[in-house]
Amino acid sequence: MYDQYFDMLQQWWDTILFVYKKHEDKKPVILLDIQEELIYAYPYAEFKADMSKKSQIKLEQQYKDAISKNMIIVFVRDNENEKLVSYTMECT
Repeated sequence: MYDQYFDMLQQWWDTILFVYKKHEDKKPVILLDIQEELIYAYPYAEFKADMSKKSQIKLEQQYKDAISKNMIIVFVRDNENEKLVSYTMECT
């Protein structure tokens, strides 16, 4: 099944990884904003605080799992279609 957001993530992967590596010691959450064409590295607590309670619970589990496996969480934000999609990715 085709996933347009995963495809965008892959297109930006080298830059996403570069941004993550700059802040790796802080274990940030990465955000790819497709309209702005920018990548942000957010502290986990700050990113989580801006989410709904239900999304916070999901993110908390996803983040714990990702950190335990030395992986990163990347969100792809599409403001035009009001979508925010997360992926857990290897740091390679």
